[in-house]
Amino acid sequence: MSLAFTDPTKLFDIRGRRILITGSGSGIGFGLARGLGAAGSKIILNGRSREKLEEAAGALSEEGIQVETAPFDVSDPNTIAANIDRIEAEIGPIDVLINNAGTNRRGRMSDISAQDYQAVMQANVDGLFLTTRSVSAHMQKRKAGKIINICSALSKMGRKGAVAYSGSKAAAAIMTASMCDELAGDNIQVNGIAPGYFLTEITQVIKDDPEQNAWLMGRTPAARWGQLEDLIGAAVFLSSDASNFVNGHVIYVDGGLTAVMGG
Repeated sequence: MSLAFTDPTKLFDIRGRRILITGSGSGIGFGLARGLGAAGSKIILNGRSREKLEEAAGALSEEGIQVETAPFDVSDPNTIAANIDRIEAEIGPIDVLINNAGTNRRGRMSDISAQDYQAVMQANVDGLFLTTRSVSAHMQKRKAGKIINICSALSKMGRKGAVAYSGSKAAAAIMTASMCDELAGDNIQVNGIAPGYFLTEITQVIKDDPEQNAWLMGRTPAARWGQLEDLIGAAVFLSSDASNFVNGHVIYVDGGLTAVMGG
């Protein structure tokens, strides 16, 4: 018996897919927007600063990327549903949601304030939950959708000074699995991408510390910082039909950091 396969390259075609990326005015979110937009997707940038989003959208438009902006706070339970409804009605159905919005507050447990701890959880956990709940309700009606949660190498590794952040990213990883269990029957794939150490505004402080930078270079088998371009392949895969039977997984894009014990 022979099986009929479509052109394998078409499985990765994401042209025309409408992708909402939270926290995409800069950093990893903006890098994903640029990469997925260059692949032909229609990008919806999200963040709290309208000015920052307009600047980012202008940069993408100059590169020929189709882009819209949707400024709102993903961790605000009073407005998130209305903002998602507005996107669906005015911009169009969301085919792919990338939950990227997040923050970090470094500090040992004895030093970090309750307010800083709560800020991390609200952005990294509450925002992911609230946005996914609202977007997936529309996807379930269409019986189609892709959800990508941006996790972290610290989703499965601990590190001093990162109790709040690692806790929030561990939550993101296990929520990915639970969301898969709830949504897979509606033809919605929920997966995660867990970056290792990528040079962004948030991690610049590590890069600038010679001791911490040397530790990272020695700890990562690839012996380098991740570049934003390194995330695009996984994002295209999880946004495309190539991942239609991939569900509940977290792909670690970390140069081998979480695969080995280190020296």
